[in-house]
Amino acid sequence: MTPRRLGAHGPNVGAIGLGCMGMSEFYDRVGEADAIATIHRALELGMTLIDTSDMYGRGANEQLVGRALRDRRDRATIATKGGLIRRAEDPSYRGVNGTPAYLRAACDASLVRLGVECIDLYYLHRADPEVPIEESAGALAELVQAGKVRHIGLSEVDAPTLRRAAAVAPIAVLQSEYSLFTRDVETNGVLPATRELGIALVAYAPLGRGMLTGTVRSTTALAPADLRRRVPRFDPENLERNLALVDGLSAIARDAGCTPAQLALAWLLAQGDDVVALPGSERVAHVEENGAASSIALDAALLARVDTLVPPGAAAGARLRTQR
Repeated sequence: MTPRRLGAHGPNVGAIGLGCMGMSEFYDRVGEADAIATIHRALELGMTLIDTSDMYGRGANEQLVGRALRDRRDRATIATKGGLIRRAEDPSYRGVNGTPAYLRAACDASLVRLGVECIDLYYLHRADPEVPIEESAGALAELVQAGKVRHIGLSEVDAPTLRRAAAVAPIAVLQSEYSLFTRDVETNGVLPATRELGIALVAYAPLGRGMLTGTVRSTTALAPADLRRRVPRFDPENLERNLALVDGLSAIARDAGCTPAQLALAWLLAQGDDVVALPGSERVAHVEENGAASSIALDAALLARVDTLVPPGAAAGARLRTQR
């Protein structure tokens, strides 16, 4: 898989990475053996960016990733995040803490769970509205100086916040939701800001939380705790409109000789060499399908058909019930 660089001085990673969140919760969880096999297959295919967070499974996902990479640490770029707070007694609770003291402690805990001496890429998971972003970014930079982290990133911040952080710390990556159904970064100034600052964009949920694969036609078969049951785009009044767009994309995919998922990923990679796709996958077959998208080159005519069918804002419904 052709590599892409994370920022001006960051590591080279595969153009498509692996999001591991769904292996532990939020979607249809899989057994540990299947999850580890999926991570190993991703590495074999060149999908070297392996992404987790301390809040996925309240630490369980980091432990899983650590076990999977124990004997192949040198083949992976491990990315994890800190700054979101959860409570065992209230699984729905989400808090934010971007204080330097908290981020230092969170990073130390992540190192232990992952079983590594240094994290390749450490993100502030969400900006804390009570803490100046300069303080949070400065704390991340101190982790690099301490040898605990190699590169730092931010997740889901706006363009002004990104510029303020980049003024005090070497931000390598911004992680934001970006897909054919979520093109906000193109219109809200975020993508131009990353390019102005030499920061890579890692696009999570590039398959629209599975909708762009063409395989999710309703929520009835989803597990009761599946995140998508709470996503407005999957509400019945929005789903029918969105599936009409997916059906149109499926027709374009047939003309391109690929699957709808591969079309969505190939379109995303065509948006610039500074964009890395991060689909979440829990099964080997999905990783193999996603990885093959990196070799699909869409010509100008196909890209124009996609953009005409699904311009920014075309998807019905918000991307999340509550956006933080």
